[in-house]
Amino acid sequence: MRRALIAGVAALALSACATTRVAGPTPDYSSMPREEALSALADLTARYRANPRDRNVVINYAAALRAQAQTGQAVAVLETGIRDFPNDPEMRVAYAKALTADGRFGQALNVVDSAIRPEAPDWNALSVKGAALDQLGRNGEARALYQQAMVIAPSEPSLLANMGLSYAMTNELTAAEHYLRQAAAMPRATSRIRQNLALVIGLQGRFDEARNIYAAELPPGEVEANMTYVRRLLTQQNRWDRIATQN
Repeated sequence: MRRALIAGVAALALSACATTRVAGPTPDYSSMPREEALSALADLTARYRANPRDRNVVINYAAALRAQAQTGQAVAVLETGIRDFPNDPEMRVAYAKALTADGRFGQALNVVDSAIRPEAPDWNALSVKGAALDQLGRNGEARALYQQAMVIAPSEPSLLANMGLSYAMTNELTAAEHYLRQAAAMPRATSRIRQNLALVIGLQGRFDEARNIYAAELPPGEVEANMTYVRRLLTQQNRWDRIATQN
């Protein structure tokens, strides 16, 4: 059920595409159907074992591991990658993503800061830093970074989605829905973004609307599991803390 729900700011930010030097954007393995994601992980595992110094394989392998909640292994893979490519900013961003997914937010901030060039900041690095700050409760700082990143990459839906989930974490659901709807309407919006929109709508008590969005993205059993979870969140005093830790 947790995999189906896909809630939390870090989860969204960590799916953001890697930038130019990777051979194409890093796929969003967590939005793939389970069998497809597992097949991709098996392929990347074999490729990594054959050549653990292929930087593109390292970055993609770590992303596929994170999608399967193997965050500790993803961190270990990227620690080796950092040693092999110490001056590679995208490797550092990927490492910060893995650290954030593993709950090591302070360390993630240190790593991603070393990858941000003040004179030419990368939107992906800013987004990852924002995710770590959101998880630390520094939501205002996180939102300022998302705004900065949107200036650099105005067509990137994950930035709007991260902004929306940041507001969801502080129980500002109208603002959260506003940003998530904008993100979901963009051409490159992922299933993950649409499911997070359904989550926020459901948390406002609009169950039929939330179910319809989930139904367009998930098999029937997962739709009902998500709806049950949304209702349970509404009955729990600590629901926002729980949302923030679902990765």
